[in-house]
Amino acid sequence: MNSNLLNSLGFGTIDIGWILLGLLAVSIVLLILIIITFVQIGKLKKKYLKFMLGKDGANLEKDIMTLYEDNKFMKLSIDTNRENIKELSKKHESAFQKVGLVKYDAFTEMGGKLSFALALLDERNDGFIINSVHSSDGCYSYTKRVKDGDSQIALSNEEKVAVERAVNGTAFDNE
Repeated sequence: MNSNLLNSLGFGTIDIGWILLGLLAVSIVLLILIIITFVQIGKLKKKYLKFMLGKDGANLEKDIMTLYEDNKFMKLSIDTNRENIKELSKKHESAFQKVGLVKYDAFTEMGGKLSFALALLDERNDGFIINSVHSSDGCYSYTKRVKDGDSQIALSNEEKVAVERAVNGTAFDNE
């Protein structure tokens, strides 16, 4: 079969059956795409009908405005919470969070380990030591400042151990 149209397009030597077969394949692909599109439209229509169930324009606008206000409130709450967390973190840095305690006998004639050295440190290992020395005459307490885990005033062995325990997070001895 000879066609003037096919000859003018340069396809005069191609068999018309191959052209029809190609068109049939393209038609099948297009039919499959149309079926997929109808399925997707059907799913979307179900969702739309469920969303619009019992609503008119005024109700829908009211729902959208409520969602908008809720979203605005949540965003404001999140911003407030963020600021509060920053403030708490800053305060927490300077709060005493490390403790070291050493109980000891200050004098050989005294028993029961009634004397103690207590180190209270913050996150940067700054704080103080309370050393309470118990004797038969009474109880005497001394404090020394601690900066970066050390003191400018000489520390006793018990005070050094108390600071070490506080810095290392071991707190108490196993008595």
